[in-house]
Amino acid sequence: MNKVRIGFLGVGKMGQMAHLRNYVNIDDCEVVAIAEIRPELGKLVAERYGIEKVYNDHNAMFAAEKLDGVVASQKFELHANLLPEVYSRVKHVFTEKPIAVAPSAGQALAEAAAKTGCVHMVGYHKRSDPAVMYAKRIIDDWKASGKMGPMKYVRLTMPEGDWIANGFIGLLSSDDPLPELALETPSTDLPEDLYSPYRNFVNYYIHQINLMRHLLCESYDVTYADPSGVLLAGQSKSGVACMIEMSPYKTTLEWEESALVAFQHGYIRISLPAPVAYNRPGSVEIYEDPGNGATPLRTTPTLPWVHAMHQQAINFVKVCKGEIAPPCDAAEAVEDLHVAMDYIRMRLGRQREKRETRLCHRPGSELRYVRKKEFIDG
Repeated sequence: MNKVRIGFLGVGKMGQMAHLRNYVNIDDCEVVAIAEIRPELGKLVAERYGIEKVYNDHNAMFAAEKLDGVVASQKFELHANLLPEVYSRVKHVFTEKPIAVAPSAGQALAEAAAKTGCVHMVGYHKRSDPAVMYAKRIIDDWKASGKMGPMKYVRLTMPEGDWIANGFIGLLSSDDPLPELALETPSTDLPEDLYSPYRNFVNYYIHQINLMRHLLCESYDVTYADPSGVLLAGQSKSGVACMIEMSPYKTTLEWEESALVAFQHGYIRISLPAPVAYNRPGSVEIYEDPGNGATPLRTTPTLPWVHAMHQQAINFVKVCKGEIAPPCDAAEAVEDLHVAMDYIRMRLGRQREKRETRLCHRPGSELRYVRKKEFIDG
């Protein structure tokens, strides 16, 4: 069987520990080349993982290697300028989340990928956790059969905690200076003072924004943004209520991320491990109470000892082989940025509006308030 030939564009922290060490342990995959702008780091990583070809420039790698797919583990601020030239050189690309910073930049990337025929899989690894994959099959079955009644509510909770869980043990580093790289131009879609909070929210909570759509099985809108930043409430396209609880408390030696998917006569609970925890899947609890004299059932399936990042690598190899579609592609990933922007507008834009409401009581301030309120409200 011909192995899928993978090239790596960047082998920093996440490149090594979340991605590379998983790909080198997949039977029908071969990592044939690394492109790393820090020469010493690239050499150290290649030696450890037995990778023969190391390049200091991704264009040199593309010119010399025939690749089935590329894992471009880069900061998402670099995607807008980097990925268009990658799309034209390879048929399959994997990047970390999110697809870009601004929705407009993400849309441009999705369109560029489609135009060149490149399949861009965006790394929302929670969709590849065995617990989520198992739960999603149950959710799809319940929705299709109607045996547990309609879906009523979805809640995600992610407290701040130890997201690494010793997952960086063995990380290689070097003294190579990191050259200055071209970042995405700040968006004009938001006022300047809202852009930084938006970017930080996207960096930290975009996984939950994406997972919510996955569990709802449809798109949703933000209906309420708690001013304190703890709650995001929404409603799905078909009217299902949903909520994301963001850091309602903090842990130091634990990661307590969870999801509740509630139907009229049952529910599914998912507990997820720290993102970089190794060989540890999430867990699932399924409760069914159909009534009519039937005995309620509570089950907890035993899942394979495969962590989400490893299963995600397996899924990308399958994408390269044409066996499955990406769990999340570029077009869908753009939706996450729109939801995030709506949330920040609702949460912080309203705070700005309240400040301007106070300003309009001052002499000569009425015109300034009207103009700013129009801008905030779109």
